Amino acid sequence: MADVVIFTSNTCPYCIAAKEYLDEKGVSYTEKNIQTDKTARKELMSMGLMGVPVLLIDGEEIVGFDKAKIDQLLDK
Repeated sequence: MADVVIFTSNTCPYCIAAKEYLDEKGVSYTEKNIQTDKTARKELMSMGLMGVPVLLIDGEEIVGFDKAKIDQLLDK
């Protein structure tokens, strides 16, 4: 099973869609909410990113909710 981390915020509709998509596929993930977790926010900023969702699948970065890229990385 892939190691999946998703950076989210409370008001992001694409974050909700990405989490629902992962749930539908039966993929477990670690959620890091940048609104409620200062450490997660700093971690995202250290990657040079400010927007969410950002998914890390086995260390590979996906910015935004990109189903095709998610499927590609999960099917490796």
